[in-house]
Parts: sequence; structure tokens; C-alpha cells
Amino acid sequence: MFWLLTILAYLLGSLSFAILLSRLAGGPDPRASGSGNPGATNMLRVAGKRLAILTLLGDLLKGLLPVLIADLLGFSLQQQAWIGLAAIIGHLYPVYFRFRGGKGVATAAGMLLGLYPPAALLAIAAWLLTFVLTRVSSLAALIATPLTLPLLAWQQPAALLPVSALCGLIVWRHRRNLRDLLAGRERHF
Repeated sequence: MFWLLTILAYLLGSLSFAILLSRLAGGPDPRASGSGNPGATNMLRVAGKRLAILTLLGDLLKGLLPVLIADLLGFSLQQQAWIGLAAIIGHLYPVYFRFRGGKGVATAAGMLLGLYPPAALLAIAAWLLTFVLTRVSSLAALIATPLTLPLLAWQQPAALLPVSALCGLIVWRHRRNLRDLLAGRERHF
């Protein structure tokens, strides 16, 4: 049952709300506009607030739902975390869209919300504070995601390994942003 739910989480994570909503609204493919990232931040740039908010909610839910279902089915916290990570991997490398996905921040927030809400709230607060101060979404993501790891490790040590993998994936997907940040070329809002 664990592997079935893990596969279903990956397939759910592979749904790109940015691409689907853009198609439904007759807008541009977010992978070909703005930053090229099919996520909420780029949707704000290329499609406006309404579609950005819907993308954010969709991406958040696809990280949250598999964790909640795993919890309802009685899976351990570590299994829930691995299942949530499968949804994030689906978002990063979606089977439906030639494995060209987003950066996983909103989906990770959904996963964290399901695993341990205080860690998710800390990550969201850190993201918002960093974004308000710098107006740089990628920097906010790079600060918020690893910041939650110590709290989660302290309160929910069973989730440490999958959440460490999550942090590594988030940093990996932001490697180009990191280079641009260091070179002073990163986009600001």
C-alpha cells in the first residue's frame, strides 16, 4: 500500500497547475514566458494575481493531500514524509510535461503543513519576511526551506531524512538562481 500511495503522490505532483491554468485561461505557457518556471511566482509575472493564487493553492494541496491520506491510512511519520516527497518530485519532474517542472516550494510547504504545521508556518513566515525585505522570490525560498529543518528535526526526528532530501532538491532546483544571486543578476519584483 505504501508504494501505491507513493506512486499516486508522484502522479498527483506531476499535475502542473501553472500549465493547466494557463491553457484553460488561454494564456502563455509559463515555461516559455517570464522566468520559464511553471510555478506561482512566474504565474504572477505572466498571468496575474488570480492565476498565481490558484497555482499556489493547487501546488500546496498536491503536497498536503498525499501526506494527509497517508496519515489517515496509519502510515508512520517517516512514511508520510517519503510520500510527500514523491509529490514534490512529481512537481519537479512531471511525467505529464516531459519532466520539465517547477521548483517545488509551494508543494514542499503543503507537505510540511501536513507533517508538522509549526514548521510549515515558520517556513511561510521566513519566505514572506525575506520576500518583503528583498523582493526576491528565489532567495526567500532558499532561506525558508532549510530554516525549517532544525525545528522539524527537533520535534519530528523521524522526518529528518526525507526532509533533508527535500532541502537538497530545493537548493538543486534553485542552483541557477543561486548563481544569479551571487552575480547580482537575480530578478526582483
